[in-house]
This record gives sequence, C-alpha cells and structure tokens, in this order.
Amino acid sequence: LLGSVPSYYREVHQALCSRADERVQTDVFHRLLSRTQLSLDLQNQITEHVDDGNGFLSKVSLYKALALIALAQQGKQPSPKLLENCIQEFPKPHLGEPKELQSLKLQVAQENPLLISLTLPNLLGKDSIEVELIPEKKGLFLKHVEYQVTSERFKISVYRRYSDFDVFHELLLQRYAYRMVPALPPKRVLKGVLTSVSEREFIEGRRRGLGRFLNLVARHPFFSEDELVKTFLTFNGSDVQTKLRDAFRKMGDEFMTCRHATQAKDYLPVDIQSLFSASRELIRNIHTSFQKFRDRAERMAERSKENATDLLMLGKELGALGSDPLPVPSLDCSSNMWGDLRHSLHSLSSEFSLLADKAARKGRREEDDVVEQLNLFLDLLQSYKDLCERHEKGVLHEHQRALQKYTVMKRQMMSAAVQPKEQVEQLESRIVQQENAIQTMELRNYFSLFCAHQESQLVFTYLPITSHILGAFISSHVQGHREVRMHVPLFALVQRDKAS
Repeated sequence: LLGSVPSYYREVHQALCSRADERVQTDVFHRLLSRTQLSLDLQNQITEHVDDGNGFLSKVSLYKALALIALAQQGKQPSPKLLENCIQEFPKPHLGEPKELQSLKLQVAQENPLLISLTLPNLLGKDSIEVELIPEKKGLFLKHVEYQVTSERFKISVYRRYSDFDVFHELLLQRYAYRMVPALPPKRVLKGVLTSVSEREFIEGRRRGLGRFLNLVARHPFFSEDELVKTFLTFNGSDVQTKLRDAFRKMGDEFMTCRHATQAKDYLPVDIQSLFSASRELIRNIHTSFQKFRDRAERMAERSKENATDLLMLGKELGALGSDPLPVPSLDCSSNMWGDLRHSLHSLSSEFSLLADKAARKGRREEDDVVEQLNLFLDLLQSYKDLCERHEKGVLHEHQRALQKYTVMKRQMMSAAVQPKEQVEQLESRIVQQENAIQTMELRNYFSLFCAHQESQLVFTYLPITSHILGAFISSHVQGHREVRMHVPLFALVQRDKAS
C-alpha cells in the first residue's frame, strides 16, 4: 500500500499527525472534511469507512480517507471497493497546500466545543418554513385539516397532518432530550364550547403555531442537519411517520451519537451549576416581561382590527344616508341644506372606508410583524424553561435515585456475610451493574449541563430579535398616526361645507 501512496498523501499526514505518534486526531480529520465542500452525507459515509471510534485515525486510515475524498470530489460514491481499481495510483484530493493544513491542529487545540459562535442572521438564514392550510382538505372536522409545508432551504413542498407533526415532535424530543425542543400548539378545541367562527380562528392559530415550531427547529444549529428534520421537510411518500421512526431507530438519542458526550465534563466551567441557575433565572424574567408585552401588543392589534370594522360600518351608514333617495319636504331652506349635507356625507363615507382599510392593515402589520414574532421568541424561551425542568426532574432526579439504590445495596452487602454464597454473588453482580448505571447517569448529567449551557447561548443569540420587534411596533404606530393626519384636511373640508 505504501508503495502506491502519492507524496501528497504523506505531506498531508505529516501536517496533521500528532507529535507523539503517527496518528491523526478524529477532530482534526473532521475539520479536514469540512474543507472538502462535500455534502454532510458524503462526509459521514467517508467517516464510517475509516473511523473505528477510538478518537484517532492511523496513517493507513488517513490515506484511505484521502482517496475516498478524492473519489467523492470526482462525483463518485466513496466506497472502499473503488480503491481496488486504484492500486497503481491513488487519486489526489483537492485540499490545498499541506502546509496550510497544519493550522487545523492548532484550531482544534484552541476551540471549545461548548461555545456556539453564531449570530442571529446565521440562524435566521438556515431556513424559512411556510405552513399553509390546504383548503379542499379542510372539511367540517379538525381531523381532516392538512397542511402544506414549504422549506426555502430544500426548495420543496410536502403535505402533513397534525398527527405527523405529533410523531415528529415525539421523536425529536426522544433524540434531543437535552435540547430546546419547542412545544406543539394544542391538537383540538374544547368540544361544544366554541362557535364555528372560533373554530376557524383556532385552526388559524394552530397553523401559525406549527409554522413557529418548524422554523425554530429548522434553524437550530444541531437539529437542522439531523435526518429526522430532513425527512419531515422533504419526504413525499405515503407514510412519513414510519419513515421518521425508522430514521430514529438508526440513530438513537444524542448522547449516543455526539462525539463530545463522554468528555462533556472536561469542557464545563467549574461554576457550571451557578451559571445554569443564573441563566435560568434571567431567561425566566425575560420570558415574563415579553409575555406581558405580547399580551398588550395582541390587544392593540385586535383593537386596530375592531376599529377597522367600526370605521367601515360607519362609512356604510354614512354612505347609505348620503344616498337616501327620499325627497326632502319643503321647509324653508332645509331642502338645500340637507341636499348639500347629504352630498358631503356620501363623500365622507369613502374617507371612512379608506381609514378602515388603513386600520385593518395596521392591525395585520402588528399581528404579523410584532405579535407573531413575539410568539416565536416566547416559544423559544418556553422551550428553554421546559429543558431546565427536564434536566432537574429527569436526569438529575434519576441520578439521585440511582445513588440511593446503590447505597442500599452496599448496606445489604455489608450485612450479607451470613448469607449463602450464591446470594452474595448475585448481590455483587447487581452492585456492579448499578455502578455502571450510575457512571452512565453521571456522564448523561454532565452532558445535559453541557447542552443546557449551549442552549442558553442560543437564547442570547436570539435576543437581538427583540429590537427588531420593538422597531416594527413603533414604526407601525408612527405610520398609522401619519396616515390619520393625512385625512384631517379632508375632514376639515367637509366641516366647512357643512357650515356653509
């Protein structure tokens, strides 16, 4: 094999290998893969062929990986079988000069996987999801509602029912129990309570809620590349739920697939518990304040829409009065006065219609640009609060119970000297199993804190969205007042006509 290896392979290996031996760290190799411009799927395939899971690649494994990268860059499937045809000369991958690759080792040493270096535009630019009702599928009952889900990233539309969302959410929560998985909007309204109009409003609210859920998921730095998310947003087959369950069975939960899971403790700061508590308290306060702001903004948007309805009705009444065909009885000069006034009222009715349209647009602006964006932000904050509760009531609680059980077993062992040998051996076996379970729970506990710390960074990355929301709120009201002032001269003109 070494005789057929190009010198470029040896130079790349020399640039990447550690000083202690000829092996290459897996983290360095992953960073090398990211330079290839290959899809994540192809990168994963290459990794499966060369990575044996011990954290390092041997020299031969690296050479094999370089050949597979070169084949993939040529548009071929990176299969080891293709290497059998390359005995005389292995292909050269496009990775740049070997000296430039030395920096990959330094970057791995300097970077901390606990830190998330993303901006709000980075997150918002990952994808934009539209969720629309399918009118012909709506029917009379909620169970017939179907949604068209369109992903800007994947350039595809798929059709989903609420039950599909439900299964997707359940599996996402199982796979990423230590992450912020947003909640779904409620499935149904209370029976026999709401009118048909309220039911339509509920369906619309649920559509918006499903859209917020998908956008938060599709923009999450860890969810966005997951097979579950890709399947839900792109699979056009007849049974997406089975497809999702199959995908989950192949992966398991994040703790089993994240390469940092078992070393999470090493990356955590010593004061992680106090940081966790401080972040939780601050985010809780932010949630409470913006929830109050959302409630008031929602009422103001609703009032704008109600004002639009009232203005439109006033305009219609004035228009009807101004168009009244009944003759005016001859009472002094009242005939000419009423004729002039009726003409003014008819003109004024169109102005009320224009004001109604502007008020309606103001209400829609506030609903879409302010209330809906606040709901998105609040959904994110609520998912963080839910995550904190899962950490305390789930992993932490189970860890404490396991320790208590272990303590009881040890006491039983100490008093088991007079017990038969077989029972003592069974108890010893159970204690070993419990020790292994406790060790796994400790690792999961640290990984849960690791993820919670990353998720708190994600929340703070989203915080600038609040300034955009406040700006949209102020802009909407300024525009609304400006449009009303434009109509003041028209009203004054009508008043002068009436007075004359």
